[in-house]
Amino acid sequence: MSLNPDKKILLLLALFIGMLISCDSKRVYDENIIVENNSWNVKNKLTFDVTISDIRQRYNVYLKVRNGTDYPYSNLFLFLNTVCPDGSVSRDTLELTLADYDGRWLGSGISSVKFSKFLFQEAFQFKQPGKYRFEMEQAMRVKELKGIRDIGLRIESQ
Repeated sequence: MSLNPDKKILLLLALFIGMLISCDSKRVYDENIIVENNSWNVKNKLTFDVTISDIRQRYNVYLKVRNGTDYPYSNLFLFLNTVCPDGSVSRDTLELTLADYDGRWLGSGISSVKFSKFLFQEAFQFKQPGKYRFEMEQAMRVKELKGIRDIGLRIESQ
């Protein structure tokens, strides 16, 4: 059976899209929030709302940072509030290392923008089904934190 060129293109496009979707089959949630003007104000909470339905599943939770090479520090301190469906809140203080002691950026990227991904929780099991809210605040003791492009949250099933 021979397909006309239009049908071949549609078939190839469908196969390509299917491959893209299947390559990220563990993704439960993956979102980035762009930091306006690459300057993160200390009062600006970045909020991620995630619905978890399967509490038997174990998850890996990652924090993602995209920074410019103009970022003046080697690390990033964050406050992370996790608001559970029942309203209870846990608060973590995290240090994310973005550069080594010699000032070399640890993230990937070949230009002036670097991307880093940090494992926050491994094999984590959510206790309740429902909507979780993750709130991130910069905790660097400066009012305006320059050089941060975006912050992200990724949750994968194991």
